[in-house]
Amino acid sequence: MAARLAREEGSSALASPRSPGQVRSVSELSKDLPSFTTTATARVTRNGGAGMEKALSNQEDLGGDRGMTDDIFDESYCEKEGPKPARRYVWRNIILMSLLHLGALYGLWLIPAAKPVTLVWGSLCFLLSALGITAGAHRIWSHRSYKASLPLRIFLAIANSMAFQNDIYEWARDHRVHHKFSETDADPHNATRGFFFSHVGWLLVRKHPDVIEKGRKLDLSDLKADKVVMFQRRFYKLSVVVMCFLFPTLVPWCFWGESLRNSFFLPAILRYVLVLNATWLVNSAAHMFGNRPYDRNINPRENRLVTFGALGEGFHNYHHTFPYDYSTSEFGWHYNFTTAFIDLMCLLGLASDRKKVSKETILARKTRTGDGSHNG
Repeated sequence: MAARLAREEGSSALASPRSPGQVRSVSELSKDLPSFTTTATARVTRNGGAGMEKALSNQEDLGGDRGMTDDIFDESYCEKEGPKPARRYVWRNIILMSLLHLGALYGLWLIPAAKPVTLVWGSLCFLLSALGITAGAHRIWSHRSYKASLPLRIFLAIANSMAFQNDIYEWARDHRVHHKFSETDADPHNATRGFFFSHVGWLLVRKHPDVIEKGRKLDLSDLKADKVVMFQRRFYKLSVVVMCFLFPTLVPWCFWGESLRNSFFLPAILRYVLVLNATWLVNSAAHMFGNRPYDRNINPRENRLVTFGALGEGFHNYHHTFPYDYSTSEFGWHYNFTTAFIDLMCLLGLASDRKKVSKETILARKTRTGDGSHNG
């Protein structure tokens, strides 16, 4: 409930003539386009400060040929001079987040008293709701890194409601703003403001005006044209009550006689808080701790702990370097449950047109801008 209250308002890729489930390399996609290189300015962050460095980037690096650039860092953005806006606390969210986490701690205490099948059910609910974020709101709707059939989009929208981290439209909008203006005032969870702010603090205060302003200027026509996205947005509150709280609670209570207390505090509350924190760690820990083998000039890092907890989302230096790669990693299924799920959906004919960066492009980028850790 708190995650929904916390957030405020502030073209698909080239068609493929090949089989629906086949991976398409971005280098392949660009063969039909004129070859050219552009000089891009890479933002450098050092100890909270910002510098600028010229880096030669080609079209493959930027992924512009997929018809979308709103998740590519915008070098033209300049933070406004003068004092920062006053911090305005959202006390309702502070209270609700506190109660949620207290409920999760109580849920941990209840684990020994729960039936084993209830713990299995809670784990399944964790995977389903996490996929609603990773395979759904993130990789389909934020980055359009692959295509999903109507049945798969419906499933992922339902799973997204179980995750309760804002509806798909708002989640994707804010995530695109995060990529386009990463580590600036226009980034909703700017990691240069500290671990706590980028983890959960950003939900406890009013958004910086630049976040709202830049979010309104993004091209969100693809989200508005998706009937599944807009249907979920229209009935989001009801879907959250049913999928995030009622469904996880009623199944163990009705089907194997688990106590109502255990059914509510384990598969519903504890599971919900764990998914929240797994997602938040991508914004905090994966922007602060780890190596940067692809681009040493940006904050996002490769973090194995986050990768494991967030079903493959911790390869964050790679992801911010190549945001259009459906796998968010060059290593396939390695610690990447979400990639395995998407590949399975392609095998079943429910997904297609996975975008993947060529090995040659990855190696060239490592050599040019990486921190050298890939040689270790």
